[in-house]
Amino acid sequence: MHITIISVGKIKEKYLQEAIKEYSKRLSKYITLNMIEVKDEKEFKNMSEADIKTIQDIETERILNKLKPSYIITLCIEGNMLSSESLAEKINHIRTYQDSKLTFIIGGSHGLSETIKQQANLKLSFSPMTFPHQLMQVILLEQLFRLMKILNNEPYHK
Repeated sequence: MHITIISVGKIKEKYLQEAIKEYSKRLSKYITLNMIEVKDEKEFKNMSEADIKTIQDIETERILNKLKPSYIITLCIEGNMLSSESLAEKINHIRTYQDSKLTFIIGGSHGLSETIKQQANLKLSFSPMTFPHQLMQVILLEQLFRLMKILNNEPYHK
């Protein structure tokens, strides 16, 4: 199975880089992982809704330029919330009956545009809370590792 994660913004924090590196290494036993970071747009004080939309539009184009044919899963707060076990079943069904290539998309600080959300085969939410988009990469990788352990009937610490 091939999984691509497209995320807006560069991870600058060393502790997050180390966590991403560790989970990527763990996942390499199970999947081919491709991590793509697209540049985030600079923000400024007192941005209007129009300014935010402009930023989203620019980031949308950058995401679309990296998007290849695959089963697309967007991470967005209004998406479906699933348990790890339910998501493992869903991913197993997708890879068996639909597509062995999955792309997860993580938006920037203003989230994903409607254009990107409309591309999604599945909208996924990890919580009704908002998380920093940099941290979402780590959370997603941890859950992907957990899913692989579940799908392979291997133990994973609780």
